Amino acid sequence: MAELMLAAGVIALFGLAYWLATDSDDDNGGGGLMQPVLVPVRVQRQR
Repeated sequence: MAELMLAAGVIALFGLAYWLATDSDDDNGGGGLMQPVLVPVRVQRQR
C-alpha cells in the first residue's frame, strides 16, 4: 500500500512540474509573465 501511495505521489509531482513548466501567460511559451505592450495614444495639442 505504501508503494502505491509513493508512486502516486511521484506521478503527481511530475505532473505538477510539467503543468507549471508548460503553462505560461505569454504567447511565446517561454514561461513567465506577459510583457506589457505600449499602445500609442493620440493627444490633441490645440483646442
